[in-house]
Amino acid sequence: MNIQTLRHIPSPCYVLEEDKLLKNAQILQDLQNKSGAKVLIALKGFAFWQSFDLLKPYLCGTTASGEYEARLGYERFGSYGDGKEVCVFSPAYKESEILALLPMATHLIFNSFAQWQRFRPLITAHNQNAQHPIQIGLRLNPLYSEVSPMIYNPCAPKSRLGITPEAFQEGVAKYGLEGISGLHFHTHCEQNSDVLERTIAHIKHHFSTYLHQMRWINLGGGHHITKQGYDLPLLIQLVQEMRAEFGTEIFLEPGEAVGWECGFLLGEVVDIVCNDGEIAILDVSASAHMPDCLEMPYRPMISKLSSSGLEDDLGSDVGRYRYRLGGPTCLSGDVMGDFSFDSPLEIGDRIIFKDMIHYTIVKNTTFNGVPLPALGTIRQNGEFKLLKSFDYSYYEQRNG
Repeated sequence: MNIQTLRHIPSPCYVLEEDKLLKNAQILQDLQNKSGAKVLIALKGFAFWQSFDLLKPYLCGTTASGEYEARLGYERFGSYGDGKEVCVFSPAYKESEILALLPMATHLIFNSFAQWQRFRPLITAHNQNAQHPIQIGLRLNPLYSEVSPMIYNPCAPKSRLGITPEAFQEGVAKYGLEGISGLHFHTHCEQNSDVLERTIAHIKHHFSTYLHQMRWINLGGGHHITKQGYDLPLLIQLVQEMRAEFGTEIFLEPGEAVGWECGFLLGEVVDIVCNDGEIAILDVSASAHMPDCLEMPYRPMISKLSSSGLEDDLGSDVGRYRYRLGGPTCLSGDVMGDFSFDSPLEIGDRIIFKDMIHYTIVKNTTFNGVPLPALGTIRQNGEFKLLKSFDYSYYEQRNG
């Protein structure tokens, strides 16, 4: 990070680093070239659309969780006419949403046979006159996932996500699979390919007969493809084996892996108070701006920028000067964690929260009227560009 650039970025601000994003894109493109898989960006994790022009040459399209994400992918990344996919899954659709999705989606995935049957006439009528008919899929639950904590586990007991093997067999017996061209699984979260290898055994155990009847299989997201140490050769092997065994296309839907370690959230120390230790209050909030820190939970990696330069956090209690960092909201638990440094924090110092481009902007809020961080990017030439800032009107619009 260039110190002079960091000093001139407005606070608070999410900052995308283009060179790091392109490195991730190149890894994903290499995966596609070697395995034959199609990689789609999961907009639920990474929807920084002003970077899409950089990503279009590398990836095959977008995957959406509903109407608005699908529209963003369709308008900003591309669809049929651009050779791109817009794949949509929702736990349940309204009729108005289906009607909105018909002109945009390349693939529609349903969470139940009942939803598929309810909207089948609309989709069939659309496909009769469509230059590129929409392909239909069903999301399945193989009753196996190694995701922890359970709040992120899509195969947790009584999960609402995916059709269980028993329910799927009942649905096939009642409705058949005519009109269904693909099956979708999403069972991962920040996991390596050895987990996928074990999961595929469960998928085959429950659904192998049906996979042979499909044109495509979607293995969902949560694959930590761009993380250092990820076993990419094994993923390539698994995709190749599935393509050969079932004669299908294979889709992967990384969100976090696209935005992994390619940007940060910059904040500033506003005050320092004392209560059984020193507590720095910042202009950024764990609750409003980086909610996964509280939901997962996890302690983010940070650096501080003071008049003496840039210094990395040494741990919760290693450095001489120790601080708890907290946000400006009224939530008592709006705390990022305990950190320490070899030099003291001062009001006006800048705090860089690393790896804060995925699952932050897409989830942030204006709780307590706390302003939304600006959006910016560091170009490949090292220059910072402010892309968007948010004033009072955004808070007002969200509240009526």
